[in-house]
Amino acid sequence: MADTATRFGAGDAAALNARFATSDTQSLLHAVLTGGLAGEVAVVSSFGADSAVLLHLIAQVDPALPVLFLDTFKHFPETLAYRDALVARLGLTGLRVLTQAADVLADKDDKGLRWSWDPDGCCAIRKVAPLAHALAGFDATITGRKGFQSRTRSGLPRFEVDHAGNGGRLKINPLADWSQADIDGWFDRHDLPRHPLVARGYPSIGCAPCTSRVAPGEDPRSGRWKGWDKTECGIHTPGQAEGDLPPGFEPVF
Repeated sequence: MADTATRFGAGDAAALNARFATSDTQSLLHAVLTGGLAGEVAVVSSFGADSAVLLHLIAQVDPALPVLFLDTFKHFPETLAYRDALVARLGLTGLRVLTQAADVLADKDDKGLRWSWDPDGCCAIRKVAPLAHALAGFDATITGRKGFQSRTRSGLPRFEVDHAGNGGRLKINPLADWSQADIDGWFDRHDLPRHPLVARGYPSIGCAPCTSRVAPGEDPRSGRWKGWDKTECGIHTPGQAEGDLPPGFEPVF
């Protein structure tokens, strides 16, 4: 697949935000996925706590849309089982499981413990770099991020651009303005299966070593990288594109 063909700027995102300001999520996704507004599109999914909602919405429009899942080899077993069950339930045919090469892991994280002393580096190796490689040729990505999830995601727009100053890949957040009540209501109305860890106190689910239970009333993402000054894995960091690595890391695939 060739490198990204279409580059978007901040003005493009602003125009799309204005165009779809009053549109419901289903209409937005239908226009994006069938109207050619964003070129070649893929959805990036963690198959986490709320992932079923976005994937259900997408399946109603284009069940063959590429669904990119980063297998870090550090996921909860429940996440992998949930992924497979949800793909089958929704009839998704475009699942692509992304992994880092074994020789790279052996060189940069030979004991598999980098998460314990360098979580940014671990994410860069196991998530950021493989995703950057997989996104070559895609013009836009769809994410399941929501503004209510954390302070750092408050005010999240429906459309944004990575590296908007120089032109970049369009990032679409269809659930940006959804509340937890909206999410829960969609699960209930459509009888969607829940990630089994949600009932055990995990409202936000990432890799097992870096995900903790969250007490009632706490920020839903407060259990991610608890004890570290870290709120994102690096693929959704404001102001940088998927594939930007921490200083000192080359783009290894």
